[in-house]
Amino acid sequence: MPIKVQNDLPVREILEEENIFVMDEERAIHQDIRPLQILILNLMPLKEATELQLLRLLSDCPIQLDITFMMVTSHHAKNTSLSHINKFYQTFDEIKDEKFDGMIITGAPIENMAFEEVDYWKELVEIMDWSESHVTSTMYQCWGAQAAMYHFYGIDKKPLKEKVFGLYWHDVSNRKIPLVRGFDDAFLAPHSRHTETPLDEIRACGKILVLADSEKAGFFLGMADEGRKVFVQGHPEYDRMTLDSEYRRDVGKGLPIDVPVNYYPDDDPGKKPLLLWRSTSQNLYLNWLNFYVYQITPYNLMGTPEF
Repeated sequence: MPIKVQNDLPVREILEEENIFVMDEERAIHQDIRPLQILILNLMPLKEATELQLLRLLSDCPIQLDITFMMVTSHHAKNTSLSHINKFYQTFDEIKDEKFDGMIITGAPIENMAFEEVDYWKELVEIMDWSESHVTSTMYQCWGAQAAMYHFYGIDKKPLKEKVFGLYWHDVSNRKIPLVRGFDDAFLAPHSRHTETPLDEIRACGKILVLADSEKAGFFLGMADEGRKVFVQGHPEYDRMTLDSEYRRDVGKGLPIDVPVNYYPDDDPGKKPLLLWRSTSQNLYLNWLNFYVYQITPYNLMGTPEF
């Protein structure tokens, strides 16, 4: 499918080398079609890496997507150039009068902080509340999922005794739900976190339908409000070498870190990791775009005051 991005977005060249159809703004205006408007609030520190990961997965949908990247203004990114952010990202004030078919709120490496201690927490709460009336379906990822479950349902995250780090096996429940259509009964998915939103508290809440979980990694996938909210406590968007980069970063800093679980062949960091979760991840994003965005969203977003 064509992904419409700004003409000079740096990751566009990488996507084109991978034979992913990226449409520029000039070509898009000549197509008589209403693309899906997808908003991505990128809270990850290495923003260009996350842009590439998400655009790779979104590219599987046969529908044209118009991607908008958003940033928070109450936090200054330290690991991405200011020129990149100013050129390719918009603020909430710039887009808050618009409506979007879908939205992704990423994770952030701030999980050991209380939510209220995060410098952009108030801004994020405003964005999450705004999404209720301006976005057809929102996917919350990792810390973003923890933040949403805390804000909407009062379920707080808990610290883990040991970091959940690597590839973990998950079981599918509620197989008839379209979001997990095509999933294998058991599948691997990446995690990298020191906290969790406990599975038993999510079930006890009664408002979140659990769709996949892991005996060792806990809750992975669920949804609420008939798919208006999707929660992913993990990193299905990670590339082959992302966990490797995190592992070597921590080793280089002298931090206590175990080899990622089920990641390197023979648990040997000298061997190239096998990519064992890509098909599941592609299925997840395709199902979300198809069943909870495209099939639900109105044709005329601006002419529809309520979803």
